[in-house]
Amino acid sequence: MRLKEKIASKKFVVLGEFEPPKGTDFSGLLKDANHARGRVDAFLVPEMANAVLKAGSLGGCAFFQKEGIETVFQICCRDRNRLALQADILAAGALGIPNIMAVAGEDIRHGDHPHARTVNDLNLVELLETIHKLQNGRDLAGIELRGCPRFCIGSTVDTGATGGVLELELEGLKKKIEFGIDYIITNPIFDIRRLEQFMKRVDTGQVAIIPTVLLLKSAGMARYIDRNIRGVSIPPEMIRNIQKASDRPKECINIAGEVIRHIKEMGMAGVLISTVGWEDKLPQILDEASL
Repeated sequence: MRLKEKIASKKFVVLGEFEPPKGTDFSGLLKDANHARGRVDAFLVPEMANAVLKAGSLGGCAFFQKEGIETVFQICCRDRNRLALQADILAAGALGIPNIMAVAGEDIRHGDHPHARTVNDLNLVELLETIHKLQNGRDLAGIELRGCPRFCIGSTVDTGATGGVLELELEGLKKKIEFGIDYIITNPIFDIRRLEQFMKRVDTGQVAIIPTVLLLKSAGMARYIDRNIRGVSIPPEMIRNIQKASDRPKECINIAGEVIRHIKEMGMAGVLISTVGWEDKLPQILDEASL
């Protein structure tokens, strides 16, 4: 069952985030993906996450699709103008990639090429409008296409926003829904109570909300995220448990599994598991989460 069908049938969706290599050797990526094959509905291939140069999402998706693995193509406002964005969307459609996820992209100054120029020719809502128009057979210049793509469309939402920023986030979500998105991926979730508060403001009958569960690697990483990443809060007891654990990687896997179980108990549409370079740990997380 493809991702779009599984979302429509209200079954719990499991996505795995697999970063392409910084280079051309995809063999390790395929090895890790094969260990999770059959347990993950689709593999999301990020587009230079954290503005760090790696092989592109389109290439990663094409590689996986050739191996019979369903993928989510991530397309990013940050790096391309409207011509290049449309070209990549059409190429993904021609390659048979069934899922797409539009993102704004992280600040380029925090990546490994801080002097690169940010593009942002289209903002995130405009990018979703572009996908909508291409699926309806015309490009942004109004010119008719010879064949149009068909995707299960997703985007992002910040569940940690508060006050006026939260209102803007919810207004943006309404606009995204107007352009026919099927699912929304949240920022990393550690504090279930904050997610529950956010979900009170969202009509899940209009769009599937899929929380991200990020695999922590250490107490130091957890403290950094809690202090520096906007919209993400990590309970102090979670950090203490990692610090005290005799096997800290195992404790991090346990935490990820526990968060996933809570998310499933909440009746959420699914989960995106992000392992940030520890893709070989994904089967262990799935075991811990009973998936």
